[in-house]
Amino acid sequence: MEGETIKIMNQDLVRLDRFDGSNFTRWQDKVRFLLTTLKIFYILDPTLAPLPEPKENDTPQVVAARKKREEDELICRGHILNALSDRLYDLYTNTNSAREIWEALENKYKAEEEGTKKFLISQYIDFKFFDEKPLLPQIHELQVIVNKLKVLKIELPEAFQVGAIVAKLPSSWKGYRKRILHKSEDYFLGRDSKTSSH
Repeated sequence: MEGETIKIMNQDLVRLDRFDGSNFTRWQDKVRFLLTTLKIFYILDPTLAPLPEPKENDTPQVVAARKKREEDELICRGHILNALSDRLYDLYTNTNSAREIWEALENKYKAEEEGTKKFLISQYIDFKFFDEKPLLPQIHELQVIVNKLKVLKIELPEAFQVGAIVAKLPSSWKGYRKRILHKSEDYFLGRDSKTSSH
C-alpha cells in the first residue's frame, strides 16, 4: 500500500522537464532516478525474463507477482511517456512496452548526442580569441562550450584547459603566452591561485 501511495504522490511532487529531443543524457538520468526511486526501473532491464503465460494452477504468489509486474510495467511506461513532449508522446504512445520505448529513445538520441559531441569537440579545438572582440564575452563563449561538453560527460582536465586557453590567445598576447608557458607554476581556471611545481 505504501508503494502505491508513493507512486501516486510522485505525480504531484516530481515534475520532470519534458524531453523534446535535446539533452537526452540529462533527461535519461532524471527519469532513471525517478524510476529507481519508485522501484520500477527493473522493468527496463534487458535481461528481465518475460512473464510466463498464466495457468489455471498458478499459486497465489505467482498470480500476485504477475499482477505486480504488469502494474509496474504500466506505471513505468506511463512515467516515460509523461516525460516526453507532445510530439514524442504521439510518436511512442502506440509502443506497448516501456523497455521498447526506452531502447528506441536511446538508439535515436544517443546517436544524435554522439554527433553533438563531435561537433562540440570540433568547436572547442577550433576556438580562437580575437583582439577585435572584448575578451570576457569570448571567455564566456568558451566556458559555454566546455559546460556543454561536461553535460555530455566529456571532462577536460583543468591543466589541459589552461594550456588550451593560453594557446588560443590572440597573437597580440604572444609575450604573455610565452611567459605563462615557461613559468614553473600550475595555473587554475576561475581562481587566483597558482601552485609551484618542484
